[in-house]
Amino acid sequence: MLTQVYIIDKTEERRRMKSIDPGERREQLGSDSVLTELGAGFVSNTADVNGTTIHYVRGGHGPALVLLHGFPQDWFEWRRVMLRLSERFTVVAVDLRGVGGSAPSPDGYAAANLAEDVHRLIDGLDVGPAHVVGHDIGGWVAYALARRFPGCARTVMVLETLIPGIEPWLNLDIDVPMWHAEFQMIPNLPEALVAGRQAIYFRHFFDVGTNDNRVISDADVEHYANAYRDPDRLPSAFEVYRAIPANMGFNAGQTDAIDVPLLLVGGEHVFGPVLPRLAQNLRANYGWSNVQVHIVNDGKHYLVEERPDDVAELIERHTARR
Repeated sequence: MLTQVYIIDKTEERRRMKSIDPGERREQLGSDSVLTELGAGFVSNTADVNGTTIHYVRGGHGPALVLLHGFPQDWFEWRRVMLRLSERFTVVAVDLRGVGGSAPSPDGYAAANLAEDVHRLIDGLDVGPAHVVGHDIGGWVAYALARRFPGCARTVMVLETLIPGIEPWLNLDIDVPMWHAEFQMIPNLPEALVAGRQAIYFRHFFDVGTNDNRVISDADVEHYANAYRDPDRLPSAFEVYRAIPANMGFNAGQTDAIDVPLLLVGGEHVFGPVLPRLAQNLRANYGWSNVQVHIVNDGKHYLVEERPDDVAELIERHTARR
């Protein structure tokens, strides 16, 4: 899959993306009860960037903190940390292309292009440079963002994922089976089997990816199923996996020196044990001069929802480094 780059007149783009104050209207996109619970300081809005429309939820004051969700989630993943973090940051929780309130598109799901979406959003909102945190597939995007636009990122934190194409990418010894990646790369088949069964399919991942599956309720799963609700949006769950070969090629070529502080975070029972190997490889062969690792004791994959206080504290500590 080729990375698409769209040239947009920035003056016009910023006019469309004019920053909104907390007192302005809440758009109906993302207007779940959780948005109300977050308080009047949070708003839901969309921005036209990079040839598509991106939905985000924003609140708080201070340096920008951009939150990028994983699979099979949307901005809602971050609901349990956003209020706390808004006391220190301007929090911007994003729906990646094709998910939730963001517009679907037939292509453009390679991490480098999703990073372009986020970069244009940060630029248009005039909140950069930003601290960037990505979980799972959002971590691929956060990594690509720092590589493509290093001046856009103050710090980067990658939660519970490896970096496509960079060892130990395939040489894994983890407790959670990873069968779904190859399945979701098959053209058309996942859509045919999962359509109308999103909640059933997604529930499986939440059950195996948490120690206590009650932390992600049936209502939460229904929210995520709705984020991938229709034939236009459902493919976005799988296109990010079909773009893995493009991500591997992009990442392999990124070896220039980079000093953006990078924190790799993993659960003890999933990616945590292999992250020290990834960190060493990034330092030795990919130019990252400032890489740290934190392993969450007894953690699994969906740390943001199961261990929100731990995640929020890690974000606060890591961003304080710059």
